[in-house]
Amino acid sequence: MTLASPLTLPCGAVLPNRLSKAAMTEGLADPQGLPTPELTRLYKIWADGGAGMLLSGNIQIDADHLERPGNVIIDRELNEDERAKFREWTAAGTSNSNHLWAQISHAGRQCFKIVNPHPKAPSAVKVGIPGGQFGEPVALEGHEIEQIIAGFVRAVRTCKEVGFTGVQIHGAHGYLISQFLSPRTNIREDEWGGSLENRARLLLDIIRQSRKAVGSHFPISVKLNSADFQKGGFAFEDSVTVVGWLEELGVDLIEVSGGTYEQPRLLGIEGMEPAENPSVKASTAVREAYFVDFAKAMKEACKMPLMVTGGFRTRAAMEQALESGAADLIGLGRPLCADPDGPKLLLNGEESLHRYEDELSLFPPILSFLGKIKALRGAAAFAVQFWYYGQIYALGRTGKANKDLSVFAAWRQTEATHKDWLKQRRG
Repeated sequence: MTLASPLTLPCGAVLPNRLSKAAMTEGLADPQGLPTPELTRLYKIWADGGAGMLLSGNIQIDADHLERPGNVIIDRELNEDERAKFREWTAAGTSNSNHLWAQISHAGRQCFKIVNPHPKAPSAVKVGIPGGQFGEPVALEGHEIEQIIAGFVRAVRTCKEVGFTGVQIHGAHGYLISQFLSPRTNIREDEWGGSLENRARLLLDIIRQSRKAVGSHFPISVKLNSADFQKGGFAFEDSVTVVGWLEELGVDLIEVSGGTYEQPRLLGIEGMEPAENPSVKASTAVREAYFVDFAKAMKEACKMPLMVTGGFRTRAAMEQALESGAADLIGLGRPLCADPDGPKLLLNGEESLHRYEDELSLFPPILSFLGKIKALRGAAAFAVQFWYYGQIYALGRTGKANKDLSVFAAWRQTEATHKDWLKQRRG
């Protein structure tokens, strides 16, 4: 098996190779949450880059619960003019005979205060990050949970109708579905909380109803935490059980990830708590692919294809993951922000992708001490995200990356863009 090998999914759909652009937040929707020419240009560039499948960034089902200003939103039935904008986007994103899947999400309590000071969540448990960026969440009523399920199903159906070739339900990284799954953030005592079966009910109902809405031949995938990496949170053994339930419901692909805003293991930050699974090797913390060992252990419990994202940079590591059976699809994120042709290069024999975050090289030399002080590593890793936001903005707006952009300039650009977007949206 090589990176160029096709992948046939349980539903019968075929991905032309084993590389996927992972979901990354774009922030390029218009103030109504609709696709823009910039978003269309961005995905045409990524389609030309050679990946067999592209995953969109968060498409939100509720305009009051955005992951950030600039998210695409499907929170109602779209009219024909709005659908035309989506079709322009999906046509560009599938222009290289590749797949384009929509990542569908609801931020829940991980919604910034500037968007919603009182977001809905399974329980009134506030995000445990200092700085006051997140508001006080309000526990959802039972009828509101049913409305959220209907919102996910509507978005799934709409995405199929406007030209996406598959969908991914975002159940990881501390967003709403992940919040329901975790006993740290779901302390409900009704049918939506308590046992794992109850905590997984939201996700399972979304999948069950979505499958009914789009039929058996349309790919439905789920992004799921291998673990939250927090004491008392969603543990690896819970994840394996949920994967088994999802397989029974006909899910075609699981993307294995991990962490939340409070424990951002998805960023590869050192110093995170170890996983609660003794069968996972200690090498996970230091090896190139963060979640490979979790996926390999998960493979022992399920037969459906697994996608692994996080840390891959060399072709050798990617092929090893495929050949060992730990992964069926390799997700690439940050490298494709500045080098969107990365998949094509790998398929043509390139040995590795550039890693811009090495040694915090994106910061001025005078701040090199950031990488040496353990307490500051997390803050530095979050700050570097803005540089990648800046590259996505540049690709969408100009067609080219801006590798000379500084982290601080990217942060200012992002803040200004967010404020302008919210100002226009609120009129």
